[in-house]
Amino acid sequence: QVPLVESGGGLVQAGGSLRLSCAASGRTFSTYAMGWFRQAPGKEREFVAAISGSGGITTYAASVKGRFTISRDNAENTLYLQMNKLKPEDTAIYYCAADARYGTVVIGRADYWGQGTQVTVSS
Repeated sequence: QVPLVESGGGLVQAGGSLRLSCAASGRTFSTYAMGWFRQAPGKEREFVAAISGSGGITTYAASVKGRFTISRDNAENTLYLQMNKLKPEDTAIYYCAADARYGTVVIGRADYWGQGTQVTVSS
């Protein structure tokens, strides 16, 4: 089991920034690929970004590339998502996910998921 707890969501104006965090428990955090997903009301959950266990490999959805940055601190067992230049269409519940396999995270089939944190971007 890899309990995941997201934080950092909130209400922000368009053009603003937020940083999401995802705290994980356990001693094997660095062995897991991690990712961020989001789900807007009435829409399917969608991939946002992923990062390998070492942090050396990252993947972004086209809709956030250049605005969002995924990173991790393995010493602190924490995953981050820095979100800049936010748009109203970024409004969603954001979830972090973990899996031993990077590809599995990217396709949204990770074994472990957090409860989510709400991000609302006003126009």
